[in-house]
Amino acid sequence: QVQLVESGGGLVQAGGSLRLSCAASGSRFIINAMGWYRQAPGKQRELVATITNGGRINYADSVKGRFTISRDSAKDTVYLQMNSLKPEDTAVYYCNADLSVRATMTPLRPWGQGTQVTVSS
Repeated sequence: QVQLVESGGGLVQAGGSLRLSCAASGSRFIINAMGWYRQAPGKQRELVATITNGGRINYADSVKGRFTISRDSAKDTVYLQMNSLKPEDTAVYYCNADLSVRATMTPLRPWGQGTQVTVSS
């Protein structure tokens, strides 16, 4: 009913920057929160950053001061600006949303397919 599509991943050198985007589309919905998670090879998926519809933001300690999450409510899109990238940031980054489908008020928490971020040294 609702799909999330990420974009903006790629290969960068340490110290570089990338900006990830995630757009929600499909059935009409209400977004309560959106966020970014990442999963490195052999590791569990971990929280990177979240932002609620009211603007409350949380970051993982490992990215504080380097990453910035933001949203464009009119476009149902969330962004992740990643600066001062480190090799340990290498992972597949996934977007997720906490939302409700308007027609039925069905709660959903969809995930995007992921976008690869690779940081070389």
